[in-house]
Amino acid sequence: MWVLEKVLGVRQPVGAPAHRGVAVEEGVTYGIMNPDASLDECVKVAVVRYDTLTALSPDARRERYRETISDSVDHALAELRPYGAPSRVQGRVEWRPDGLRLPVIGFFDFEWAQHGIIVDLKTTEKLPSQIKASHARQAAFYAASGNMAARLTYATPMKCATYALENIREHREALRQIAVRIENFLALSDDPEFFKSITVPDLDSFYWGGRARQFAYEHWQI
Repeated sequence: MWVLEKVLGVRQPVGAPAHRGVAVEEGVTYGIMNPDASLDECVKVAVVRYDTLTALSPDARRERYRETISDSVDHALAELRPYGAPSRVQGRVEWRPDGLRLPVIGFFDFEWAQHGIIVDLKTTEKLPSQIKASHARQAAFYAASGNMAARLTYATPMKCATYALENIREHREALRQIAVRIENFLALSDDPEFFKSITVPDLDSFYWGGRARQFAYEHWQI
């Protein structure tokens, strides 16, 4: 799937869960930047954003995820508003570690410089009991670049929780190692067709359902 999207440039349709995450974040951002805004106002911002993103979406789950936006925004605001107004939102971070030709670039969700923390907001169906590994690497990259502490806030339609990230250096080093391996892999050839010749899709994975299955046939003839 990575070769299909990143090397061949065939992007998969974005589903309702991802659109909900963007919408909830927008509603929460509005709420913490405008502390006097009512919940209804914040939810409206989120729903308008969601409806815009999904206007042409064929995802059958669209309405079901729309109904969860209000509660997710509510729980996230209750969790994050006590921090006060953030010093920055959607801040750009660039990292040029040794061993990489290209920089690592990302955008964090919220920074509270007055508290020395960066928070990344994740909207999900079920509340995890700990920070997911991929999220830990992402947050470590943001935090270490500014010598900040990092936290992950997970918002669900039922509840919300924030976890402090530990071992930031180790997680960022893991990210660097992944980036080095990706560069080494891409250095094998400048021809996208080459990467098709040395990879094979795992058609048992749900990632290769729907339209992706057709792409697998078109590009790998399987």
